[in-house]
Amino acid sequence: MNALARRQFLKGLGVSAAALPFLTGLPSLGLGATGQRKQRVVVMFSPNGTIPTAFWPDATGADFQLKDILSPLAPFKDQMLVLKGVSNKVRGDGDSHMRGMSCLLTGTELFPGNIQGGSHTPAGWAKGISIDQELKNFFQSRPETRTRFGSLEFGIGVSDRADPWTRMSYAGPNQPVAPTDDPYQMYQKLYGQLRDKETLRSILDDVREDLRKVATKISAEDRRLLEQHAEFVRQMEKELTADDRRKYRATPPTFTAGVANQNDNVPALSRMQVELMLNSFVNDFARVATLQYTKSVGQARMGWLNITDNHHTLSHESDGNKDAADKLTRINKWFCGELAYLVKRLSETREPDGQGSLLDNTLIVWANELGKGNSHTLDNIPLVLIGGGLGFKMGRALDFKGTAHNRLHLALAHGVGHHIKTFGSPHLCEAGALSLA
Repeated sequence: MNALARRQFLKGLGVSAAALPFLTGLPSLGLGATGQRKQRVVVMFSPNGTIPTAFWPDATGADFQLKDILSPLAPFKDQMLVLKGVSNKVRGDGDSHMRGMSCLLTGTELFPGNIQGGSHTPAGWAKGISIDQELKNFFQSRPETRTRFGSLEFGIGVSDRADPWTRMSYAGPNQPVAPTDDPYQMYQKLYGQLRDKETLRSILDDVREDLRKVATKISAEDRRLLEQHAEFVRQMEKELTADDRRKYRATPPTFTAGVANQNDNVPALSRMQVELMLNSFVNDFARVATLQYTKSVGQARMGWLNITDNHHTLSHESDGNKDAADKLTRINKWFCGELAYLVKRLSETREPDGQGSLLDNTLIVWANELGKGNSHTLDNIPLVLIGGGLGFKMGRALDFKGTAHNRLHLALAHGVGHHIKTFGSPHLCEAGALSLA
């Protein structure tokens, strides 16, 4: 029973509005512990396609085995869905990398533009909102799911360049949302107010001491006025304490200072961003997040894997280049390992004021802009869903045999109770939401 239904039930008994706060938690009325569980959606992105033979399970259904790339997720196999046969069918302007990236979450075409890529026509930004922002708007439209930020966009090694290869989130047509790929900047965004409060507390401490010093040196009438000032200080301190209890269920993580936002520090930056995301969920700052590793056509050098080649350049190598295939497998396995770390941290963190772990109420979607790097195909997008947030039936590998990825976005929307009929290009939604229950 939701909050509105509880109030209607009690009013039906002739109970006054003033008594409602005292009655809604009484166990004998069966109205306690009826709060709606939290639901969260995280989209994680890694670029340049995959190595299909090292990614896709050979079998479908529950009896599937994880290939090398997905092996870091073995402890969570029963909580994951591997989706094959989901394709980006959006066509129009732009090359496959551009449409793969900027149409991945929007499911609609790019505007004509002057950004030239590959051998295809130039293009601009996407023509519609992305599914993460659609879900954010849905959550923010309801008082019971509204949060301070609504959504948070985390990046790792994205760079300052802004174009359709670097943006997957869109607030609307022609409105790309930039990820924050400096964890210190994200920390300031999340906890800048907390630091301001600490400064204010310090000031209040000084004021209180100053008031005490002058109290014995003034008239009785002035002391009454001084006591009013002191009471104001005490009230501000109470409000700050109450605000902390309400908003900060977990203290901010502690980071080493001076981790530069550069390629060689990507592993450290990744873990810092994951910890910030986790902390933001505990404090209920947002119900939607994106985690973007580098970008489409990303040229990261994975020196921590003893790989000196650029990622995108490697992805163009032929299938017969076994050395390149091995390196690409290790690169994608590393991305999967970062996903596994996020999943582990969510699974071992209890849900505040609720049952189970954060993972029980979170669905993570791991996606890529291409199915395969050297062919630039938009078919068979590598997709893994993990977590219990949307109530899908997990622990399976499924093959949807070429269905449009818009149908997955519809399933995500329906999973949080947002029953839209189309998302992105309407003609790609004719078969309705993917059946994942």
